[in-house]
Amino acid sequence: MNDRSPTPHLPASRWAIIDSTLREGEQFARARFSTADKLEIARALDAFGVEYLEVTTPMAGNGSAEDARKLVDLGLRARIITHVRCHMEDARRAIDTGVHGLDLLFGTSSYLREFSHGKSIDAIIDTAREVIAFVKSQGVAVRFSAEDTFRSEENDLLRVYRAVDEIGVDRVGLADTVGVATPRQVYALVREVRRAVSCDIEFHGHNDTGCAVANAFEAIEAGATHVDTSILGIGERNGITPLGGFLARMFTLDPQGLIDKYDLALLPELDRMIARMVGLEVPWNNYLTGEFAYNHKAGMHLKAIYLNPGAYEAIPPEIFGVGRRVQAASKLTGKHAVAYRARELGLHFGDDALRRVTDHIKNLAEQGDLDDEHLEQVLRSWVTA
Repeated sequence: MNDRSPTPHLPASRWAIIDSTLREGEQFARARFSTADKLEIARALDAFGVEYLEVTTPMAGNGSAEDARKLVDLGLRARIITHVRCHMEDARRAIDTGVHGLDLLFGTSSYLREFSHGKSIDAIIDTAREVIAFVKSQGVAVRFSAEDTFRSEENDLLRVYRAVDEIGVDRVGLADTVGVATPRQVYALVREVRRAVSCDIEFHGHNDTGCAVANAFEAIEAGATHVDTSILGIGERNGITPLGGFLARMFTLDPQGLIDKYDLALLPELDRMIARMVGLEVPWNNYLTGEFAYNHKAGMHLKAIYLNPGAYEAIPPEIFGVGRRVQAASKLTGKHAVAYRARELGLHFGDDALRRVTDHIKNLAEQGDLDDEHLEQVLRSWVTA
């Protein structure tokens, strides 16, 4: 039986972003964030408006522990949380840094139980109860995540989630640790967990199979309340749900809600910042901020864009602080695009002249698209010829 009902409107007030650029992002192959980098990233994400910043475990070393303290001391609106193993020693050291919350994890799949920690489900539950009770006694928020959720047995997962929910955990986490889940699987499992627990639900999705954005959306649709992201999606292997991609998906459902929650025009600055720090370019096809994200070239598209940009733009570029590029001088151009560009230059052509100059431009463009300067020269020379 399919109990799924369409959800045409998912208000932005229903969910929050946990940005993990400072934790998952540090696991990216090219990431070497200095303390100054981390402070810059944290301030930028806080200005943008994300609700949580997840930072590397203090168990990684004294530098990570000290950086966590410095991030807390910034006094940001965003809550600083850290990601640690469900071990008492890890929890104590993390709490000592002053973070606002702990994200506990414990592998529940047969792979991790056999090849990582060797614990049974009963042993996982016993340890989780002890550590969670301690964290709560310290007045610190706590999430419990089943690492490798989507390769775990559902009955095992629900046993663990129910147990930690009874203790009073703030959130349970579903982690697609190796990016194997499909959107349908994510929706189905989150629905089952939603029925089993009363606490919040967090989704962490890797992008190994290209489903991270779709999976995050399905998690929210099924009842999740928090989604992990990173700027440009950086993280272990192919990374996780990218902040920009997730926002693009959710904007189409509640644009005003996103505008009210986040300073969306800062997204290009965030993407450029991380690209600079890891020594890479923003991908050409990056969500919203890629060089060609709002590039229009085909004749039919150009005509519609000039009349109403919404015809081929589901998301207005100016909302996210970017502009569009119209290629009016390619072999795919049409007379409407040429006429529009001519009018911008104060030039006017009759119907016959417009057809002929358009054909001339298309022929020239067979050898390569004309830039704006060359197009202007052609149009002006055609008028005076």
